[in-house]
Order: sequence, then C-alpha cells, then structure tokens
Amino acid sequence: MLATPWSRDFGLRVPIVNAPMGGVAGGRLAAAVSAAGGLGMVGMGSMATRASLAAELQHVRGRFGIGLVDWVMRGQPGLLDDALAAGPTLLSVSFGTDWSWVAAAHDAGIPTITQVYDAAAARRAADAGVDMLVARGAEGGGHGEVRVATLPLLDAVLEAVSDSVPVLAGGGIASARSLAAVLAAGASGAWVGTRLAACPEALTDEASRRALIDAAETDTRITREYDIAAGLPWPERFPSRVLTASLGAEVSGAGVDAGQGVGMIRDDASVREVIDAMCTGAQSLLQRWWT
Repeated sequence: MLATPWSRDFGLRVPIVNAPMGGVAGGRLAAAVSAAGGLGMVGMGSMATRASLAAELQHVRGRFGIGLVDWVMRGQPGLLDDALAAGPTLLSVSFGTDWSWVAAAHDAGIPTITQVYDAAAARRAADAGVDMLVARGAEGGGHGEVRVATLPLLDAVLEAVSDSVPVLAGGGIASARSLAAVLAAGASGAWVGTRLAACPEALTDEASRRALIDAAETDTRITREYDIAAGLPWPERFPSRVLTASLGAEVSGAGVDAGQGVGMIRDDASVREVIDAMCTGAQSLLQRWWT
C-alpha cells in the first residue's frame, strides 16, 4: 500500500487526511477515512458550536482529528477545550494569527497542523511550534487565500521549512495522478477535500453531491457573496471557491464549496473506494516513473 515516512510514523496506512470541511466533514466521513487507512478529520466550520462538535463526535471511532476555524473558535468559549478533551490524534486550526492554541494542544499531548499560503506563513507557523503544515494551493475549494497554485506553493513551503516539519499538500488533489504528483514533489501526504465531499458518508446534501459529480474543472469561481449574505464575518482575505451559479447556487443558497479538482469526480463512490483507487493508482504511477 502507498505510504510515506510521515504516514508510517503517524500510524496511517495511506498518506491521506481529509480536509475538515465545515458542514461536510462530519463524524461519519472522519470514521470512514480512518477506516480506509488515512486520518479522518471532523470539521467545525463557520457555524460551529460546542453542541455541533459533540453531535459529530458521537460517530467517530479510534483515531480521528478535529479542525477548527480560528475566529469561530475564539467566538465560542469552550469549543477549543471540548476539542482537546475529546483526545483527537491531530488538531487543525486555521485562518488566524494567534498561536496560543498550539501550546494548549501540546499541553494535552495533541499534535497540531495549520494551513499556509506562502513561504513566510510557513516559517511563522513552524516557529510557533506547529507540528505539521498544509500547503493549501489556490485551486482548493472553500475558504482560503487565493495566492499561489498548489505545486509552486508546495515547492516554496518545503524549501522554507527545510524538512523541519512534515508538509501536506492541499488544493486540487482528487485523483491518483494528482496524489502521485504532490508525493513525487516531496509532500508527506495529501489534504483531500472536494473529492471526498461527493462520497455518501459526507454531510453533503444530495443536490449538492450531484452538482459536484456533474461539474467540470472550469466550473468553479471565487466569491465572498455567500458569506456576506449570511452575515458570516470571514476576513476579506479568505474568500471561498464554489461551484458556478449554474451548478451551485441553484441547489444551495449557501453555494457549494468545490476546488478545481471537481472535474475529476465521476460518481458518488464510497470513501474506501475513493481512497483505494487514488492510492493504488498513485503507487502504480510512482513505480512506473521510478523504475
């Protein structure tokens, strides 16, 4: 089975972590990803509460991670404490600049990870003691800075941290080819979002799932309009990549988050089927290139 030194050391059978997509990556998705050999993350997005975290944690078993949005976490007293008390294998906090959560996680014996968008941010996070980084490229779905594409960003981040911390690649990774590409470039693993959002284990509603399956790689756009309409105080530098109006806005008033890898989705295969196909295919490609 496909593995990297990091995935082996971290106790994973495959080097895949699901992006903790708010409203999509619930406990059932996290449990399925972990059962398939990766690390499943429960995502607490813009609407997170202590009650919603508790509800999703009922569905996880064994190893799992939790992902929080920094500004949401700070507006929900007790949310970070509840996340730490749950004993996750990994805590992800992104979209902020205050690193006090890192020490809190370490005091609880929990490794940490955050998303970065350029080399300078990678160095700041590593200096703050974050244990792992996600180089999240502009192709990624949902919220994030739209600055650098995944492969050049991965190159810059790997150079910046000089192997001091593992770096996962996120943004546009939805197939065996894209997984093989980021691993060949030096990523320790992949942070996979959009492809898993179409799986039946995700919280995605049926209309949005069908829109993801029907979309082409050109059917996404960057916008803040849904956040503004909903009154969500996302910082301006973190717009969201969503399906275009013809595919997304008509099936969900909040839009359908999707990265540019959405064109690689052909069906609503299960999490295990998706991960097995991605890893088997990537392993075959890597062996072909290196033999």
